[in-house]
Amino acid sequence: MTTHEVFNQVPPLVDHDTADDPALLAGLHREGAAAWEPEVRELGRLAGTARAQEWGRVAEEHPPVLRTHDRYGNRIDEVEYIPAYHELMRTAVANGLHGAPWADDRPGAHVARAAKFLVWNVDAGHGCPISMTYAVVPALRANPELAARYEPLLASTDYDPGLRPPLGKRGLIAGMSMTEKQGGSDVRANTTSAVPQADGSYRLTGHKWFTSAPMSDVFLVLAQAPGGLSCFLLPRVLPDGTRNPMSLQRLKNKLGNRSNASSEVEYDGALAWLVGEEGRGVRTIVEMVNMTRLDCVLGSAAGMRAGVLQAVHHASHRTAFGDPLDRKPLMRNVLADLVLESEAATTVGMRLAGATDRAVRGDEREAAFRRLALAVSKYWVCKRGPSHAVEALECLGGNGYVEESGMPRLYRELPLLSIWEGSGNVAALDALRAMVKQPESVQAYFDEIELAAGADTRLDDAVALIKKELSDVDDIESRARRIVELMALTLQGSLLVRHAPAAVADAFCASRLARDHGNAFGTLPSGLDFEAIIARGRVTH
Repeated sequence: MTTHEVFNQVPPLVDHDTADDPALLAGLHREGAAAWEPEVRELGRLAGTARAQEWGRVAEEHPPVLRTHDRYGNRIDEVEYIPAYHELMRTAVANGLHGAPWADDRPGAHVARAAKFLVWNVDAGHGCPISMTYAVVPALRANPELAARYEPLLASTDYDPGLRPPLGKRGLIAGMSMTEKQGGSDVRANTTSAVPQADGSYRLTGHKWFTSAPMSDVFLVLAQAPGGLSCFLLPRVLPDGTRNPMSLQRLKNKLGNRSNASSEVEYDGALAWLVGEEGRGVRTIVEMVNMTRLDCVLGSAAGMRAGVLQAVHHASHRTAFGDPLDRKPLMRNVLADLVLESEAATTVGMRLAGATDRAVRGDEREAAFRRLALAVSKYWVCKRGPSHAVEALECLGGNGYVEESGMPRLYRELPLLSIWEGSGNVAALDALRAMVKQPESVQAYFDEIELAAGADTRLDDAVALIKKELSDVDDIESRARRIVELMALTLQGSLLVRHAPAAVADAFCASRLARDHGNAFGTLPSGLDFEAIIARGRVTH
């Protein structure tokens, strides 16, 4: 039947290298990790295969299942995952996306890990336990004895699932348990209690509202000790092989991130060990939070890149009204705008990874820069992710609205990254807090953006406007989002002016800093080099 002849459909986007991203590769070299490019490329080629993409699709379509009891009525509290999830985890661990950089003394190890995190964008859900395992190490070092025992296993490239005593396994996965029903982001409102024992351990009793990856081997947990809110390391299985009394009440039915189990947990005298000092739990666990915030930025950038690749690929193969879609002037405006947003996110993400790499090696100036730049970037990049996904999906029209396209899954994932580790208001207020408590971070931020001073008047004007906004402290909390947005855009603009092609930097400064732009994507001003910008979002095979 001729009416069923299929034509003018877009071929699947498979068998490409997701690391073939000019902004990512330039950042990899610029931030001192050029030696890892072959590894990043190898992982990128795997991520682009139909096999890896199928792992991600299947893991999301068949979410984990909670088994609270065995057939005899014994409490087991186990989460069952399908094999595809374990393939995703095994690949991520084998490639060092978790704690591996902490065991690598080479400069650039954390940058390489960030690049791999960006290219391994086949499923966001399993990235949560991978990210937490990466982030737990610096917090755990507040207890050198515990760090000495657990850190080598957290950095191991062996994925060893299953509930067994942690120190008897080949490798470990870590989780984090902070929030409670009554507090959410206000963790100081936590009521979980920690009672000290004669042997130096503690017993924790209470309820946690959002504990992701509950099959992890160890967790950092906040609880109220006699000296105040404190941080603890809690194993899933005790050294004698018995289960720590940690009951899984239910799994969350979430908008997205479905391949990752997120649970409500009840502790009933669960054994744990103090990490850091009593009463300094927030200060201790914030080391972990800052690392996971970096991954929120990277994850948002990865999602944007995935959306760009799909949108440009579709427009390059689809014909409408007599011409390929990517030849239509208005579609070219939309595609170029999406590429700009993606490239800015990737560029700042790689810069933050470089700052992280140098900060963990003792560079105080980079640590100060990272403190403020990460807060403002976490706010803005993660805030832009969902709207970017909507526009990328719309480029595919109705074909993008159906599940088979993968675009709905991308759309469902990105709001999480703006919520995780502090929603928009928390991130914006944290930036203000950094400016007050660590004024050296403000100087480090301005030192960074002023490396491009004089190169573009629109950028110079934005820097002057930030200084004006910060000089007025009246009502500054209500203006926090406005200020932080401008700071994030100006940082991105400075990096693009210094490191991106002229077409990209010019378009970004014109639209984002000079505000020659509407409220939607696809409203870039005329006279820009759309073709040069769009080319940076095309797939090569």
